Amino acid sequence: MNEKHEPIRDARQLGYPKMLLLGLQHMFAMFGATILVPILVNSYFSDFYKTGNVQVLSIQVTLFFAGVGTLFFHFCTKWKVPAFLGSSFAFLGGFSTIASLNTGIYKGMEASEKIRYACGGIVVAGLLYIVLAIIVKLVGVQKVMRFLPPIVTGPIIISIGLTLASSAVSNCQSFWPLAFIALAVVIIFNIWGKGMFKILPILMGVVISYIAAILLNAAGVTSASGDAILNFSGVSGASFIGIPPFAFCKFDLTAILVMAPIALATMMEHIGDISAISATVGENYIEEPGLHRTLIGDGLATSFSALFGGPANTTYGENTGVLELSKVHDPRVVRIAAVFAIILSFIPKVSEIISSLPSAIIGGISFILYGMISAIGIRNIVENKVDLTKSRNLIIAAVILVSALGFTQGLTFEIAGVSITLTGLAIAAIAGIVLNAILPGNDYVFPSKNKKEQ
Repeated sequence: MNEKHEPIRDARQLGYPKMLLLGLQHMFAMFGATILVPILVNSYFSDFYKTGNVQVLSIQVTLFFAGVGTLFFHFCTKWKVPAFLGSSFAFLGGFSTIASLNTGIYKGMEASEKIRYACGGIVVAGLLYIVLAIIVKLVGVQKVMRFLPPIVTGPIIISIGLTLASSAVSNCQSFWPLAFIALAVVIIFNIWGKGMFKILPILMGVVISYIAAILLNAAGVTSASGDAILNFSGVSGASFIGIPPFAFCKFDLTAILVMAPIALATMMEHIGDISAISATVGENYIEEPGLHRTLIGDGLATSFSALFGGPANTTYGENTGVLELSKVHDPRVVRIAAVFAIILSFIPKVSEIISSLPSAIIGGISFILYGMISAIGIRNIVENKVDLTKSRNLIIAAVILVSALGFTQGLTFEIAGVSITLTGLAIAAIAGIVLNAILPGNDYVFPSKNKKEQ
């Protein structure tokens, strides 16, 4: 292997066993956040129905469509973009709103029915991606990207990592010693690791810290809350083989008006994520295979998932962090992770075992992954030689950063009696695009060719 640890663009040179390990690493990186979405959604419905743990959004279905959605995205993007699609957190507010509805057809409606209408709204939200993709294709990506130069995308990428930072710290606080072990292992293997171990720091961090958790749990050590470090209660009751409980969505204008507008936010986040992946890998994916293709892949993956009772999909920053750490940029590895997710969706017992991963370990791993995303944004600004001595550039960056980090609860407003929430990242993206368009001095020229490694 190259001693300088240069990026590996064809992982087949490592051999298929090592590719499987790399895929497993990507799967672990996305797992915690992906399954957290159905867990949170189920809690919203439990709160309103007061009947204990209401299971309306299945973890099995979520994993299945994370894998299928990723593979479909790769198909739409000519197998070129090393992105993983996991569950989107942007739609959580919409799910909460649907859960609380108790008028019209929703009066007295069962939770299992409400979730179907919520998914119907997500199907429409995914289709809105197609509308933007058509616009990009018709007017040309260069004209579109004039509104998204590095002074806009750079701070947005930085914000993606920073907005996730509190989540990492919150998970770490459940048991800091375990989080520190996970973080330390990742750093040690990434800096001083040799050979294959150097490109598997996340997987090594998960495995070694999980072993530490088993030993600490056996010794009677508890978490900060006093609970056991490991909880295997869900493992014993889970079956070895089980078909995911798919459920067809339903459509209603109220649910569509709640869920569909959220696509305005997620499409902006999508552009930021694709910019981050492009900056990480050193390829201009916005031009080739094209922003219209990435939008179509993400949008249709979201619609297909929701059509059968799954959550919305989105490109995952965690996996972008893995690309940066491992320096393995081969999309084949990400597709292996997608296959692992699909397989796990049919093995509830193994899924529950992985779900028992302590939140402190997830926090320790995320601690560095989220920071890597922000660092990529900084690198994007530096490599594109953005002139921060210009007042216009400072103003745009400042407004984006404060909007993304300041609107922690988003911005909620009503249209036709329906409450809509824009996330902080969506507000930041919109503000950055508008300022870049109206402030004088925009001299950025979108590159016409892919950026290649020198």
